[in-house]
Amino acid sequence: MSPAPVRLYNTLTRQVDTLVPVTPGRVTVYTCGSTVYRFAHIGNLRTYLFGDLLRRTLEYLGYEVVYVKNITDVGHMRDDQTDTGEDRMVLAAMEEGKAPLEIAQFYTDAWLADEALLNIRPADVMPRATDHIGQMLELIQTLVDKGLAYEVDGTVYFDVSAFPAYGRLSGQRVEATKAGTRVDVESDKHDPADFALWKASDPGRLMHWPSPWGEGFPGWHIECSAMSMEYLGDRFDIHTGGIDLKFPHHEDEIAQSDGATGHQVISLWMHGEFLTLDDAKMAKSAGNIIRVSDLPSKGFQPLDFRYLALTAHYRSKLDFTEAAMHAAASGLARLRRAVGTVEDGGGPVDLSAAPVAAYRDRFVAAISDDLAMPSAIAVAHAVAGANDLTAAQRRALLLDFDRVLGLDLDRAEEDGEEALPTGAEDLLAQRAAAREAHDYASSDRLRDELAALGVEVRDTPQGQITTRRR
Repeated sequence: MSPAPVRLYNTLTRQVDTLVPVTPGRVTVYTCGSTVYRFAHIGNLRTYLFGDLLRRTLEYLGYEVVYVKNITDVGHMRDDQTDTGEDRMVLAAMEEGKAPLEIAQFYTDAWLADEALLNIRPADVMPRATDHIGQMLELIQTLVDKGLAYEVDGTVYFDVSAFPAYGRLSGQRVEATKAGTRVDVESDKHDPADFALWKASDPGRLMHWPSPWGEGFPGWHIECSAMSMEYLGDRFDIHTGGIDLKFPHHEDEIAQSDGATGHQVISLWMHGEFLTLDDAKMAKSAGNIIRVSDLPSKGFQPLDFRYLALTAHYRSKLDFTEAAMHAAASGLARLRRAVGTVEDGGGPVDLSAAPVAAYRDRFVAAISDDLAMPSAIAVAHAVAGANDLTAAQRRALLLDFDRVLGLDLDRAEEDGEEALPTGAEDLLAQRAAAREAHDYASSDRLRDELAALGVEVRDTPQGQITTRRR
């Protein structure tokens, strides 16, 4: 049986394109992973959640997925725009008094532990930059041999003027990248827009390797070109990352990879938007970062945040607020209650039979439409309150959806979560059905009955949100 078609927004074409894999039925995906010099925050994790949802969606729709996510442990300069300043790994090593690879291992372990708390599944391959210096050197040599790169005193630069397609992804014109560039920065470049592929190392630098151009270290961008093609080949399907990587990182990747091969390497580029904290971008420099492991101290569970991420489209900004997290926790609890109302699972359920199939078709339509997770969550809540489904059918459908949602819907209530009083779940299901039928008089009456039980109800696009009154 052929996988279901899926449409995804392609940053390169600026439109929603139907995915046509290089190999039918098999999708190859590369995600830019963490620069492991400090803890990942929930803004970073939102990007990795987006990659996880893409992978889960593709597998749910019947594709075989090969998923690669790199670990940057060298070469990421302090200033991404000019490729200057000290390497972030070296800075962290000096600040903490450890060797760079100790820093990398510590923060890699912390990052992967945080991902596990959010049910982000491990990638099939997680290559480290420091293990692929040889592949980077080969790629750089190819670019030099093709006249796309040049060497100055041990540093090798990509010659942007030799690659006419530069700027196609981001919309940045080469002339615009020069505007405001100080002439005293990297004055050995032929042009201020050129970027480093290999940097000559200063005496005493902690991380350096031999190369045909002398001792040095790779630029940040070359690693992803080298590692993505090492594991996925010189034609693969999807490259994902945060919106902040579109320029210069991904623009430079395209120049390197397409320049070296002479053809388009990556078919489809996908970018996730920022997470904000009270409308401000979350960043270490802003001093407003929150780690996944910080959430329990704020009264929330990590999967409450995963649920919150599902309520906004990956291409839309998402604001992290206490109120939003309370609503997410309530929404997740409602879905878990719907799953947990059947003892022993309630027996087998045919997902292809009516009326179950209609709900599943709605879910498939949502996730196939550029990962429309807010719509998918709305379908899940419709199932949770559906009066045309048995409890066993609701459970089976929600657990089927959870293959994509990743919310552990069959998990018992977390410590600190309070069960609804007897009869409240039935009233909520009746009220959801009344609202679906636009019977607002009954909806209001049921709200009053719930209030008498000590349960306050608030209506949201994702369904009813409940709060226990003290």
